[in-house]
Amino acid sequence: MSQNNADLIRGAYDAFAVGDVPAVLAIMHPEIVWNEADHFPLADGNPYVGPDAVVQGVFTRLVEEWDGWVLNIDQILDAGDNVVATGRYSSTNKATGKALDCQFCHVWWVEDGKVTRFQQYADTYHARQVAGMD
Repeated sequence: MSQNNADLIRGAYDAFAVGDVPAVLAIMHPEIVWNEADHFPLADGNPYVGPDAVVQGVFTRLVEEWDGWVLNIDQILDAGDNVVATGRYSSTNKATGKALDCQFCHVWWVEDGKVTRFQQYADTYHARQVAGMD
């Protein structure tokens, strides 16, 4: 079953890469609890509860505030009911024109084929500098 969880998350990253947000939302539990890393530019609404909150607080802001947001996945690790992904974000902040190259780790909790919780860990210092917040 855990391999199915890793495949589920891999599919979500593939869908996000081509802008298929409905496919990403389809794997979310209606009461998903989504947390951006503490002090990350999008963490001001933590926790985001429910897919609509994730869309408004995270996905929409990525489009509005960043150009060409890309997740470069290094690895996806099967941890049973949890899936861990590591990689790097790359993008350009629209307000500052500065480039982002930032490592991340994502932890996903999966129950019965739905993501119930998400936790991002990232280089918040670099992201805040690029966004002109520090």
